[in-house]
Amino acid sequence: MADIGLRERKKARTRETILREAFRLFRERGYNVTTVEQIAEAAEISPATFFRYFPTKEDLVTLDRFPPLVEALASQPPGAPVTVLRGAFRAAFAALSAEEIAAGHAREVFAATVPELLVANLRRSPALIAEVCAIVADRAGCAGDDPRIRNAVGAAFGVVAMVWAQWAQDAALDGPAEIDEALAHLEAGLTL
Repeated sequence: MADIGLRERKKARTRETILREAFRLFRERGYNVTTVEQIAEAAEISPATFFRYFPTKEDLVTLDRFPPLVEALASQPPGAPVTVLRGAFRAAFAALSAEEIAAGHAREVFAATVPELLVANLRRSPALIAEVCAIVADRAGCAGDDPRIRNAVGAAFGVVAMVWAQWAQDAALDGPAEIDEALAHLEAGLTL
């Protein structure tokens, strides 16, 4: 059992090293000119190892990185859609260290400033949204195609996107707290 824990910790460290070195190179050289081979060399791994962690360079900075949110959603108790989403965001952020939150914020800001990555995230967002809708519908006791679920998830993601945009402009902002406050406002009906 200890081997599994050690193996998983080693994988997590390797993944974080790849991400850290990739973003260092992206900042220094630019996203488009940085190669997988350069990232692998900087992370002291082989290109084959890189591809075991990330199928493409684009996968370093696209929406496929949301397992903590999806896992947190799956563990939420039954409830109203926005309440479930707010609880999931809280739990996902609580599971991250301050360094992980800062690194994730830096990646999100970066992904929003490189046009190819912005487009890649838009291409991948329907799959993430469908997965989130299915889990939220289950927690709310509704059918997955219930328009109220679509509306609630869309409203929550819209509120979160607005906070992310503000956080991108002001790194000193407490993003997780602002997201929680924004979702609380949505939960209360967006009253002024």
